Amino acid sequence: MFVGHALLAFALAVLFAEWRGWPARNALFLGIVTGLFAALPDIDVVYALAAIDGGRFLGGGSVDPEVFWSAANAVHRSMTHSLLVAAVAGPAAGLWAVRHAPPRRKWLARTGAVTLLLGLVAVATAVSGPLGTLVMGAFVVGGAALATLAARRTPLSPRQIALAATAGLLTHPWGDLVTGEPPRLLYPLQFTVFDGRVALHPDPTIHLLGAFALELAVVWLAVLAVVRLTDRSVRLFSDRTAALGATYGAAAIVLAPPTLDVSYHFVFSILAVGSVCGVLAWYRSMPPLYAVIGTDRFDPRAFRPDLAFVAIALAGTTVALVGYAVVYVALVA
Repeated sequence: MFVGHALLAFALAVLFAEWRGWPARNALFLGIVTGLFAALPDIDVVYALAAIDGGRFLGGGSVDPEVFWSAANAVHRSMTHSLLVAAVAGPAAGLWAVRHAPPRRKWLARTGAVTLLLGLVAVATAVSGPLGTLVMGAFVVGGAALATLAARRTPLSPRQIALAATAGLLTHPWGDLVTGEPPRLLYPLQFTVFDGRVALHPDPTIHLLGAFALELAVVWLAVLAVVRLTDRSVRLFSDRTAALGATYGAAAIVLAPPTLDVSYHFVFSILAVGSVCGVLAWYRSMPPLYAVIGTDRFDPRAFRPDLAFVAIALAGTTVALVGYAVVYVALVA
């Protein structure tokens, strides 16, 4: 989900910039900055570092991730996932990014940014106490850091950074509607927009498969946006090794049915199958080692995975998901 938030915002920003006729380089930078801001709301899990029970987390000589998430979920998807907070934090990031301007204008911009960001911390403190101070404080510091990085390392103007920040923050909460507790979209207002998770199917395993398919669709959108932006061919996805992913259908027989509560075995194994497809396709596309070692034509870059590896890994993972879903539905029907 962390990756999905960033990739959705990245893809939408790149496609928007291309539609507006931006140069490919600027469109790519806009997508990257928007994606980084889209991932920022999940900084609220920093609360777990202060609240986690170290004895339970590392008890018995092993790490229990459920202890971490049970602590993080006390505030996760609340104040940093608010659309109202995004509407303030996004423009504040643009004001903070003002660098090349007359001193008076720069001072006014920085003062406005600090006022807005400290206002967010003050409101969170008033509504949620010290917990709100910690979480919102981390959020605004992270946002200021991203704005500074974007201003120094990209050609984007402060207005464009504000656009990227606002768009990224506004897209984040919607990806959480099917995977856990619904975000508090109107924090600090005591108004509930969604009172429960959006169910894709009554069967918890099919619901998980649907949620995974949505995440996979977001990755497809991001990769296709890059393919379009760089004038690559969609034939990148057509290597026959992707068909090997269909063998993952057997996992529906031998693995315990995954759910949102217990999904590690499914997620890690299906991603491993997709990665194997990508590695095999990449290996098949390499020049023979004996033909290039020791010759003037040797180029180490020929042995580095590129976008084609990602494309085939994605295609293999998709085929694996379809194979698993067909077998699972056949078994439970």
